[in-house]
Amino acid sequence: MTRSAPRVDAVLVQAVIAGALSFAHLHDLAAAAGQNGWKAWAYPISVDLLLVAAWRRLRSGGSKTAAWCWFLVALTASLGANVATAGLLDLGAVPAWLRILVAGWPAVAFLGGTLLVHASPKPEETPAQEEVNTAPAAPSAPELPAAEPEPALPSTAPVPPALVALARKVADDHRSRTGTAIDTSTLRARLGVPMPLAEAIASQLT
Repeated sequence: MTRSAPRVDAVLVQAVIAGALSFAHLHDLAAAAGQNGWKAWAYPISVDLLLVAAWRRLRSGGSKTAAWCWFLVALTASLGANVATAGLLDLGAVPAWLRILVAGWPAVAFLGGTLLVHASPKPEETPAQEEVNTAPAAPSAPELPAAEPEPALPSTAPVPPALVALARKVADDHRSRTGTAIDTSTLRARLGVPMPLAEAIASQLT
């Protein structure tokens, strides 16, 4: 079985190259500012870690203001080193203010990283939830009295003679076809009248 050749992700390669160049620029600036040996290598790591911590806080839905603040601080430090080492600054004679900034960076990075790590994210309420929480409870609707049932027609209610005559024809037709007397339910269905009226008609057919 043949294995396919691994595919190279151009975006990942670009990110590795950009990260390596930024790392080297930060190292060179820290070394020029008097941070020798391992300390010069620790500065790029500190800046990158602060960038990652701020970005993770932005993605996790925590405090956006604090996360953006520390993200911009780390990004400024990284961009500043890239610009400073591009020939605009004499690395052989670094000004005093830049030496102070480089020397004070560890305290700034420690403070930012600590605040980002220990800040507890607070879930944000949506506008719909806020309206539900602040809206007063709606009063319950008053109960309506139950409707009284319609009075049933008495079985002895007067029935029009024409309707009785029609019912008699229907009953005779039913008897001739089935040999049995028509019941009240069948009579009501054939005439299309309410049951009380059908009962009154049936009482007049007997």
